[in-house]
Amino acid sequence: MEQKKVDEIKVEQEQVTENKSGYIRLKKFHFIMLLFLLVFLSAGITTFALAFGKEKVVSVAPGRTEFNKLYEAYDTLKNGYYKDVNQQKLINGAIDGMVASLDDPYSDYMSNEEAKSFHSNISSSFEGIGAEIQEKEGHIIIVSPIKGSPAEKAGLKPNDMIISVDGKSLQGMNSTQAVTLIRGKKGTKVELSIQRPGTDAPMTVPIIRDTIPIETVYGEMIDDTIAKVQITSFSTNTSKELVTTLNDLQKKGMKGLVLDLRQNPGGLLDQAISITSMFVPKGKIIVKEEDRNGKIKEIPSQNDGNPDYPLVVLIDKGSASASEIFAAAVKESAGVPLVGEKSFGKGTVQTAADFKDGSNLKYTIAKWLTPNGNWIHKKGIMPDVEVALPEYATLPIINPDKELALSTSSTDVQTAQKMLKAVGYDPGREDGFFDENTKEAVIAFQTAQGLPADGVLKGDSTMKLMDLLREKIKTNDTQLQKAVEVLKGKMK
Repeated sequence: MEQKKVDEIKVEQEQVTENKSGYIRLKKFHFIMLLFLLVFLSAGITTFALAFGKEKVVSVAPGRTEFNKLYEAYDTLKNGYYKDVNQQKLINGAIDGMVASLDDPYSDYMSNEEAKSFHSNISSSFEGIGAEIQEKEGHIIIVSPIKGSPAEKAGLKPNDMIISVDGKSLQGMNSTQAVTLIRGKKGTKVELSIQRPGTDAPMTVPIIRDTIPIETVYGEMIDDTIAKVQITSFSTNTSKELVTTLNDLQKKGMKGLVLDLRQNPGGLLDQAISITSMFVPKGKIIVKEEDRNGKIKEIPSQNDGNPDYPLVVLIDKGSASASEIFAAAVKESAGVPLVGEKSFGKGTVQTAADFKDGSNLKYTIAKWLTPNGNWIHKKGIMPDVEVALPEYATLPIINPDKELALSTSSTDVQTAQKMLKAVGYDPGREDGFFDENTKEAVIAFQTAQGLPADGVLKGDSTMKLMDLLREKIKTNDTQLQKAVEVLKGKMK
């Protein structure tokens, strides 16, 4: 438009030049001064608008036009929303949205606090309930509780769905956001609403938070020649812990080993490779990584990997990620038998990028494949010898705050009846109705345990009943018994 005006003025000047040249010279001078004035005013108005006008985001870098819509949306909300909005919250929300659009439960954006929690979970002790969780189809699912943790003692199981934390729904949250709510200071109480597969109604599980130890390897001699070593996760010092434990067990006469990876949710890839290299011959493939372009990188065993004793590995539906890498590698590259149940099925590799403000982006960078090229994602690994635990090992938790007494009827009563029968106090029925025989069974149990014998299950009585069941499961570990049987066959 400015150019059009200038052209029109020039035309006007040319039209009157013939007869009024002096007048025309004066008009040119005025026109030049007017242009200077317009430029000066335009610059001033622009400077004022930038300094005092409504905030605008930083302009998009040249060539990055794909962000235009994002910045327009930001400006629209920042300037037009009916309430003041938090700038950082908008930015975090935008990043959250990008990550959520990947539809990948293992990719997360973490704020400063969430990033600290993520790093501490792998490399050091932390305070909480001690359970590995993941987001699955909009729900928060327990992958596995950590050995000896409050979560394990409370009876939480793999595939339990956490519906709410202290009454706050977790619907739509990612795993990092859920962890922030579940964790807390040692000694504080948190109430989880749990929906267990195969049960009709959710159950409330109160848990007292504690310090979750960094120890990840636990070893013991089962008899004079067979040892059992449990690895609970693959953390920073797990390989060192395992070497120390194995050396100690060898001094005690270990001739065969059962390596227990049940309830192991995984951890660090480098630790999985280092530990697997102890049992897979040097040069044999441990794992393959496939990137977005289909390029495959093979990772071979780094050590001699020829132990002087036979090995059997235990897995279950709580064995995930790095523990599956180990299980698949020893099976396919070293001929080690697997015993137990089908594993969880996590076949992707993640990395983390730290931002300057302390926040963090965890995202998937590759698939991992077994030495034979199988992708076990959402499929799991089938054991060579499939063995289930006894039925009572899968019983749900009973809320100790709930009173179970004569003439009541519920699924909790049914669970209690099955627990009583399993630990030797058969109530004669398992239909969920608390009758006189059930009361007599409760009284017998309470008397034997030195508890007030009132025939009512609540508080200490409920907790003691669940403790006895846990001990029963431990002493009647059908999966471990089968693994020892298989191992003895290899030791002949």
